[in-house]
Amino acid sequence: MDDFFSVLKRYKKLVDDHIFAKLPNSHFIPEIENLFEMINDYPRRSGKGLRPSILLIFCQAFGGKIESAINTAAALEIFQNWIVIHDDIEDGSELRRGQPALHVKYGMPLALNAGDALAGKMWELLNDNRDILGSELTLNIIDQFLNMYDKTTAGQHIELSWVQNKRWDLTRDDYFNMCKRKTSWYTCATPALTGAMIAGADEKYNDTITEFGIDLGIAFQIQDDVLNLAGKEEAYGKEIAGDLWEGKRTLITIDLMEKATSEQKEFLRATFDMERTAKKAEDINKIIDLIKEYESLESAIETSIELASKARSSFAGLDSSIDPTQRKVILELIDFMINRKF
Repeated sequence: MDDFFSVLKRYKKLVDDHIFAKLPNSHFIPEIENLFEMINDYPRRSGKGLRPSILLIFCQAFGGKIESAINTAAALEIFQNWIVIHDDIEDGSELRRGQPALHVKYGMPLALNAGDALAGKMWELLNDNRDILGSELTLNIIDQFLNMYDKTTAGQHIELSWVQNKRWDLTRDDYFNMCKRKTSWYTCATPALTGAMIAGADEKYNDTITEFGIDLGIAFQIQDDVLNLAGKEEAYGKEIAGDLWEGKRTLITIDLMEKATSEQKEFLRATFDMERTAKKAEDINKIIDLIKEYESLESAIETSIELASKARSSFAGLDSSIDPTQRKVILELIDFMINRKF
């Protein structure tokens, strides 16, 4: 019986092969060939392939076939790739999957355009589902993607607005509401729902699957915030402490702000609200020391574990309907989300 990592590796290869069979890679006009090189860039980097794998796992869990879902899984992976091209620009990130971000390699205008072009390929793949799944199911899946798109951009807007407006009057619930939109829908809820939908699962399971996906998605994001401070750059693939340099509001920094003294709060606000180029390494290191002092990292990890436990409880409500082999894989997925190192 395969474990989760074997399944993840196998499904990633299936999805990647499907994507590269669909994406163009050569053109007689040099500039367009350069565009094709750019839209293939992020998909060719060593990502996890987590989201399309969840879609395929849930499709099989409800008795569906991989061949029916692989095209939608590939579209979902393309969504992940084009949206992080834009995300890296918005956050001023320097690394993505261990390499320079696309806008660092090619400049912002070309990177933005490549993200737009890749988004178009996502819609092309979803349109191709008419020949695989029929028109009605194709439109229902497009509705799921539109909902995911709406939720993700709203969550991203909330997070960017907090930084732009220098807001620090934030609570844990504010963070959870942001993550629910920014991360949960496109990381867990939509993949699981769409996979079940392709398998023909009864709609009575939708609310439970959504609840599962929302909680697990927030747990995933918290672990991402933890890895940003405590991970290894070669495994994590992004800049360590990048969230601090970018002034992001995470559960860790919100907890720190709640616990810090008045004097420390003044220092934290002043440092976080500076432009990235004005920040100093010694100030970032001082913030890291304060995070250790107040055990804000440990607090975030505890919350991630609690949310994963809630997701496990939600999943228990689906248990009798789930293929036993996929049940084991999904339980291992839950553990991976809070214990991963990349």
